[in-house]
Amino acid sequence: MFGLCSISDTVPRHPHSPLRRLLLALVATLCAAPAIAACTDPPGPEVVWRRCLLDGRDLSGADLSRAVMRDVSLQRSKLVGTRLVEADAYNARFVSADLTQADLSGATLREADLTRAVLRDAVLKGADLRRARLFRADLTRADLTGAELAGADFANAVLDGARWTDGQRICAAGSIGTCQ
Repeated sequence: MFGLCSISDTVPRHPHSPLRRLLLALVATLCAAPAIAACTDPPGPEVVWRRCLLDGRDLSGADLSRAVMRDVSLQRSKLVGTRLVEADAYNARFVSADLTQADLSGATLREADLTRAVLRDAVLKGADLRRARLFRADLTRADLTGAELAGADFANAVLDGARWTDGQRICAAGSIGTCQ
């Protein structure tokens, strides 16, 4: 008859009882459903996808500007030409994702995992890549002008023709792991 969030008959029935009001408030707090991300929301500017598993999705050409994508997983997803301008993708997983020609200008990718991601011709101007993992990522001709790279892992990353953070330096052909 009673669900998990009910008050038993031992609680005083008097409507003005301080104990009853306290217990009702406690039960209401404990039984309140947690706010969850609407992982089924369609892609669009300012969409909120927190802690969503979106692996293998094709979001090519989508506009995800200013999207909240904290802790989202987009492993093996196709994001070719996707606009992620000023997106908050803190601690997101883009492992083996295709971000060719994606615009990530001003995006927060702090602690994101971009292992083996393809970022050919991607725009990362002013992006926050602090402590991001770019192990074996392909950043051929990517634009890193003004990007924050403190603690970023570029081990075995391809940087051929990438524009470095100063906006002037172009990485030489054969640049692996560091801009030559």
